Amino acid sequence: MELRLLRYFVAVVEERHFGRAAARLRMTQPPLSRAIQQLERDLGVVLLLRSAAGVEPTAAGNTLYAEARTLLDQAERARALVRAAAGPATLTVGILADGAGETGDLLAAAFRRRHPEVSIRFREADFTDPTTGLRAGLADVALTRSPFDETGLSVRVLRSDPVGIVLHDGDPLAGRASVRLADVADRPWFQLPDGTDPVWREYWNGTVPVGGRPAGPVVRTVAECLQAVLWNGATGIAPRGHALPGGLTWVPLTDMPPSPLVVTWVTGQDSPLIRSFAKTAMVVSGKSR
Repeated sequence: MELRLLRYFVAVVEERHFGRAAARLRMTQPPLSRAIQQLERDLGVVLLLRSAAGVEPTAAGNTLYAEARTLLDQAERARALVRAAAGPATLTVGILADGAGETGDLLAAAFRRRHPEVSIRFREADFTDPTTGLRAGLADVALTRSPFDETGLSVRVLRSDPVGIVLHDGDPLAGRASVRLADVADRPWFQLPDGTDPVWREYWNGTVPVGGRPAGPVVRTVAECLQAVLWNGATGIAPRGHALPGGLTWVPLTDMPPSPLVVTWVTGQDSPLIRSFAKTAMVVSGKSR
């Protein structure tokens, strides 16, 4: 006998009604009725007497109910003991370096309310791997930015942020309401390290002018970009939302597509905890479906 069928049977006996039991189990009545019929066929006995007023257990049904309650209680105790032996549940969240603040206070508070017992760990990755170690099993779920190679991954967009140029306050373009990529075509452009996700690299390279553009320094994190702008007068590029140190300003790039903040995980490895994290992130961002 399956524990699932016993749980259904217990609900029907306690509610004395298929409709109420189905509502309690969050299912429709027809599959519940079929499940009870299957249980009766498996045991070869009538367990419930059905009438317009509801249902009543037979003598065999009362016996099964008592045994089923014991078995379900034992199963729950076993589950609790196994969880206790394994230690507290842990979820590893991958983020891009310097991007921990993008999770937001609302997400942290909402997830903590749902799962106060879960220990959250964060794994920072640099620009070479925008999927933050998901494919290598180093993270369970990631809060990161697309686009990147989505092969084997499930991705949900939380929001899209405009992208802009980060400039030193004294830069001639710093006072502009907006700029275009052509306005900075002659400036050195930050380079991404060898081995960087090619989809990610293509996006952050922007539209390359004919003849290319001067090569800037190789950077792995947002912090490296900002410090290069601050100390060397380089030109950076970043989505809105990153806190800028004093002396820097952010000017919108009108012809650069927005940067999506996403929650992503390995397809087929969406445990209940991962699904809950993703759902909470979407609810907090207003993107729940």
